[in-house]
Amino acid sequence: MQDEYRTVARAGTHETEVNRSRFLCALAPAATEQEAQDFVARVRKEHADATHNCWAYVIGADASTQKASDDGEPGGTAGVPMLQMLLRRDMRYVVAVVTRYYGGVKLGAGGLIRAYGGAVGEALDTLGAITRRRFRLATVTVDHQRAGKVQNDLRATGREVRDVRYGEAVTIEIGLPDAEVDAFRAWLADATAGTAGFELAGEAYGDA
Repeated sequence: MQDEYRTVARAGTHETEVNRSRFLCALAPAATEQEAQDFVARVRKEHADATHNCWAYVIGADASTQKASDDGEPGGTAGVPMLQMLLRRDMRYVVAVVTRYYGGVKLGAGGLIRAYGGAVGEALDTLGAITRRRFRLATVTVDHQRAGKVQNDLRATGREVRDVRYGEAVTIEIGLPDAEVDAFRAWLADATAGTAGFELAGEAYGDA
């Protein structure tokens, strides 16, 4: 797995105008290819009266899935420039749909490439990006007496507390960078006089 990746900070839409044509770029994070396709379908439905709904998405921290569509624009003038802009900005797990309402002035191939790529670039500038880092998932098991202090200490040191479950003992799920696992294990033993349980699980990504 990649140690980190960048994605769009939030879903949103940004509008630009080029020679009287309106270009609306809708961007959203997408965890899977199905999510990306569902987003494209929603935007197409919302703008069913538009001249074109071109799209591109990049899925996977290593950009393993890349797809784009010109949706009727001349080949290579819409979807590919959109995809190239996402890749140039190192965007991952992201989907972009640029909706065009034709304004009566033909832009030519070069104009279309600049307009579609530019619409994605401006939308990224407007919505912002976040970095997500790879974490090891871990489970801390601690008695009820110590649970409150352990939780407070975890949050005070910036640990990502993902879930807390109360049973006979308190189970706290956290995310840890690989490099900090040994140090955390030692800290936990010290903080709980060796009474806490600690188990490593799989991997996930979280906000950096």
